[in-house]
Amino acid sequence: MVSVVAGCGQKPAGQSQNSGQAQSSGQSQEQGKKIRIGFSLPTLREERYTKDRDFFVKRAEELGAEVLVQAANNDENLQNSQVENLITQGIDVLVLDPQNAESAAALVEAAHKANIKVISYDRLIKNCDVDVYLSFDNVKVGELQGKYLTEKVPKGNYFVFAGAPTDNNAKLFKQGAMKYIQPLVDKGDVKILFDQAIKDWQPEEALKLAENALTANKNNVQGILAPNDGTAGGIIQALAAQKLAGKVPITGQDAELAAAKRILEGTQSMTIFKDVRKLAVKAAEVAVELAKGKEVKDLPEANQTVENGKIAVPSILLEPVVITKDNLDKELIDSGWFKKEDVYSK
Repeated sequence: MVSVVAGCGQKPAGQSQNSGQAQSSGQSQEQGKKIRIGFSLPTLREERYTKDRDFFVKRAEELGAEVLVQAANNDENLQNSQVENLITQGIDVLVLDPQNAESAAALVEAAHKANIKVISYDRLIKNCDVDVYLSFDNVKVGELQGKYLTEKVPKGNYFVFAGAPTDNNAKLFKQGAMKYIQPLVDKGDVKILFDQAIKDWQPEEALKLAENALTANKNNVQGILAPNDGTAGGIIQALAAQKLAGKVPITGQDAELAAAKRILEGTQSMTIFKDVRKLAVKAAEVAVELAKGKEVKDLPEANQTVENGKIAVPSILLEPVVITKDNLDKELIDSGWFKKEDVYSK
């Protein structure tokens, strides 16, 4: 069975706006005991998170688990109350993608007090004894963005946008990108004229910031680091208003359909493909294993660690891929991520 509680205004796939639950059933293989997994997401407003949800639930059900999915509308307080509710519902494992990587440590502590293991999903939960971390190599994501941008624009003025200040991944993306950008700044080849984090990754916020940056610098920008496709879309709107769309290289991330279309039309230069199908499936498999009593140290894939400020968290990290016009068909269409007609439709 899957119970889905989406945030206000969100509509999970396959449900009416008024529907609270979509049901199916499953029994675990272990002594007929039903495994119950709580899956807490920060939002379902971004295309990628609906994919996380759908592939996670599908795989967990195949393995005989019941999944309770909750999404928080990018609201930290709402996520806190949702997770507290999941804990009271007797889940065996909590899979948590935190809205706030710092304050979510209290949720891990609460789950552990109830003997519930916690998987930090996609974003690393800071300063706590979280059991295992599943994500992509997020420093590598930033490195790929920074490498691409500095190769495209080795000299000139940059605008540097970062993701939400509350999201540890945003810090890792920027950290990775600056490994390539900072040496050019130090040489004097690149000037960073604008450097700003985007609240809650909101495209509307990115649009406003980009408009202000363009006005303040009289449109004199040669390269833009955008942390993901949603924010890139907002920034590209601002560029288009100044007739600069397609003239200034700009990065992205998440391989969203709108970004794929922009890449083909030339207004977005690249995106990073993190195949969340693989991430969600692996997380579901690990959650079921942990629910059955398997120890993290016995998971062969958890062969790396990432420091979270308190411990070196056992981690399973998948590899991201750069997408440009040159490999978009191969990576996004041939792999089944998108249908060709959807990408190429006007």
